[in-house]
Amino acid sequence: MQRLLSSYHAIPPDATVRLAKKTSNLFRARARSEAPGLDVSGLTGVISVDPAARTADVAGMCTYEDLVDATLPYGLAPLVVPQLKTITLGGAVTGLGIESTSFRNGLPHESVLEIDVLTGSGEIVTATPDGDHADLFWGFPNSYGTLGYSTRLRIALEPVKPFVALRHLRFDDLAELQAAMDRIASERSHDGIAVDYLDGTVFSATESYLTLGTQTDERGPVSDYTGQQIYYRSMQHVSTTHPKTDRLTIHDYLWRWDTDWFWCSRAFGAQHPRIRRLWPKRYRRSSFYWKLIALDQKYDIGDRLERRKGNPPRERVVQDVEVPIERTADFVHWFLREIPIEPLWLCPLRLREPGPTGASAARPWPLYPLEPKRTYVNIGFWSSVPIVAGQPEGAANRLIEHTVSDFEGHKSLYSDSYYTKEEFDVLYGGERFRELKQRYDPDSRLLDLYSKAVQRK
Repeated sequence: MQRLLSSYHAIPPDATVRLAKKTSNLFRARARSEAPGLDVSGLTGVISVDPAARTADVAGMCTYEDLVDATLPYGLAPLVVPQLKTITLGGAVTGLGIESTSFRNGLPHESVLEIDVLTGSGEIVTATPDGDHADLFWGFPNSYGTLGYSTRLRIALEPVKPFVALRHLRFDDLAELQAAMDRIASERSHDGIAVDYLDGTVFSATESYLTLGTQTDERGPVSDYTGQQIYYRSMQHVSTTHPKTDRLTIHDYLWRWDTDWFWCSRAFGAQHPRIRRLWPKRYRRSSFYWKLIALDQKYDIGDRLERRKGNPPRERVVQDVEVPIERTADFVHWFLREIPIEPLWLCPLRLREPGPTGASAARPWPLYPLEPKRTYVNIGFWSSVPIVAGQPEGAANRLIEHTVSDFEGHKSLYSDSYYTKEEFDVLYGGERFRELKQRYDPDSRLLDLYSKAVQRK
């Protein structure tokens, strides 16, 4: 910890503090700085696992891959395990995360019991739900490092069984999928069988799936989607009356999306059968695809190839949004008409219950104010669309932002954003953020949230 503090104080007072790290799970461009970055190399790894209390103490830069490796031997897992192995605990809390347990366990920051934060004022404080720094505890999620950086997190764990049995339910109508998802998320069961995991995939307006996962001790054959088979293709089938079934180990279920970065590996040819056979297995993971993305951004490879084909450059449309579950079918229909991207990922979520009591109960997480006791659906889409001549920069993303707001939704801030300052303040707790900023970063050593998420430098 002393190395961290020394690194912080070595950064010139007039320079913005930034992490000294080469990789990121953010899709928005990061500003360059000549000042040294904050040395967080000592903040990796799992500090301890308490199987009796079902908790883990974890360094802020620990990846979920390392955490899962430490907890599964005890038959335990984090309440929410974001889809990609290199997402860090600190990143998922300060930048939000989600997965197929979110319909019953909420978002990753809701399983945090206490958190140590290196604040913008250069001190490390411990934030708990009702302590001296409770305001920071509740305000830290969705702050993206603008209030401070987590150094240690204590999180709750839950028991898990060795295997997950899957049922892929097909729908030819999005309204029917929405109704089924709403019912299953509320009842946590389907056809008399418990549902522990729930997410969905939309291939078109007439082909979509809900995937229901149930933990089980029953041994038997399991599938492997780290080799030649592709997970998201495995769910496709014809019947709307007979679900397709599958089985995975709990480890492989948690990382089912990482091998092909959902479906994004197809952009690199990794899903072509001939190329896939030659693609080294150790490079079939999201962290390697990130390196390819970084090369594309650095050398403008994609747009150069499009120009050679006589095509216009493309706008990156990589977003996760949340809309109320009752608006999901309408939003997806709108999206499929207006934005030529498929597939889409659906993940229902609901803030955990019982939630906090007192003044914060109505909006417990002020920088990302979802309503308690209301079910939302995260809709993820990650691709690009042709740029139309004469349109403003980010035209497709701007249209999506405005439509999400019209649907009473929210958008995650890990990618490109175009909100005005006034729009941003309404959506992301502007006044509350300023109060927290004044207390924990009075000299503005860290970027402002709007500057970090929207403004380009």
